Amino acid sequence: MTDTTRPASLLTIDKEELRGRIATVLDIDPAEVTDDAHFADDLEVDSLLALEITVRLEREYGVKLDEKELPAVTSLQATYALLNRKLREQG
Repeated sequence: MTDTTRPASLLTIDKEELRGRIATVLDIDPAEVTDDAHFADDLEVDSLLALEITVRLEREYGVKLDEKELPAVTSLQATYALLNRKLREQG
């Protein structure tokens, strides 16, 4: 029988890595993606970009976000907290 649990180190996302991934989707400098910068208000993320961010993060981190959780993806800090919670739940 194989152990399919994730190592503890994979149950936490590196915030700087997440910042870089979001900046890549938005095609901006990672420094612009501050912890509290609101994606829509401060970074001009529209619904299509928000969906692209969500899909890419789901794929890259191996999590599935429920539709009701999508409104929580509003800033780096909020996204970081949500993804870490999902990884712990799925871990």
